[in-house]
Amino acid sequence: MKLAYSPNSPYVRKCVAAAILRGIDAQVELWTIGTTDPVLAASNPLSKVPTLITDDGMALYDSPVICEYLDSIGSAPPLFPAPGPARWKAKQQEAVGDGILDATQPRRRELALPLDDGRRDYIATQQAKVTRALDALEADAGSLGLLTTIGEVTIACALGYLDFRYANEPWRPGHPRLEAWYAKVAALPAMARTAPPA
Repeated sequence: MKLAYSPNSPYVRKCVAAAILRGIDAQVELWTIGTTDPVLAASNPLSKVPTLITDDGMALYDSPVICEYLDSIGSAPPLFPAPGPARWKAKQQEAVGDGILDATQPRRRELALPLDDGRRDYIATQQAKVTRALDALEADAGSLGLLTTIGEVTIACALGYLDFRYANEPWRPGHPRLEAWYAKVAALPAMARTAPPA
């Protein structure tokens, strides 16, 4: 398998962490390629990372689909629970983690542009989404395990991205239970080995 890769992408990090947790990371070749490269666009019309090229040549994108595919390989405990309440909880947590990332990545681009009223409103809207998501995760922190589901993996990647790109906006104040959980999972191999370069 070949994974279109950027070391700073939290969505790529989620996929690589999932492969590590599944014990199949040695089967995944990291393919460093720019999103403007026509070779990537030929595999994924959205021309985005992550894109996974499977051993039989199928192109999969993006991180929720790739992670579910990786979960079908290997013999480690699944990150996607069987159908039922536990699965919906994991998928809900995955959506919250991905939502934090979806709100923070474009905001970073906007901050580099002239800040007119429309752009300020947009940035404030995205910040409010992240604040609400962090508050919801704090309330739910007691249910989080040690990267046993795709939801927990995604949340950990989202918090790591906030540290990486928004260190000037610390998320830990007001979220002590989430902070304690993250301190435990950040030290686990799936997170430690995939941390973005300093």
